[in-house]
Amino acid sequence: MRDAGVGRVLLASLHQGIADILPTRLGFYESWLHAKGLRDGTIDLAPLYAVLSFLRQEGDLSYARITTSAGEYAAEWTVQSMGSFDRALLRTAPNWLRNRLVLRLGNRLVHASYRPSRLASRLRKGVATLDLRGSVFCDVREPVPHPLCGFYTSALARLFALFSVPAKIEIISCRGAGGGACAMTVRIEQD
Repeated sequence: MRDAGVGRVLLASLHQGIADILPTRLGFYESWLHAKGLRDGTIDLAPLYAVLSFLRQEGDLSYARITTSAGEYAAEWTVQSMGSFDRALLRTAPNWLRNRLVLRLGNRLVHASYRPSRLASRLRKGVATLDLRGSVFCDVREPVPHPLCGFYTSALARLFALFSVPAKIEIISCRGAGGGACAMTVRIEQD
């Protein structure tokens, strides 16, 4: 895992999402997402690609539900892993600063999930434009008919919710669906 840059938060949250949504199929996916590999950090990119490929074959609804669930778990575990002082500081920061800090935390989550990934953001007048670079979910051979960025959108939405920032995230384009890049907008409701 260290060589490929696949983070434990991504693998563990994906495993938990599969356990929640497709519990009868968990044994099949544990061929790649096995406990020893999760614990030791030895699962690399090839098994992750296999899991994502098989999940897409489970059907659009199952794939979307699993990746959305996994994104929410990843966000919650990321916040829980923060120090209590940092969490409290972020929760009590003024809105203009909290919005930016949550976006920065989102970039940290994206990078911790898959090291080559980055989330570039620009916030102006309550609207953040996000450019997701190096998404492991969107590396597909053939474009699919729907965006594959559900893990990241749900993770970001959950991060905003955990810090009481009302925000709506929309996928603008997705490399996995044939777009030139993975791009999203976040509309932050002003108080």
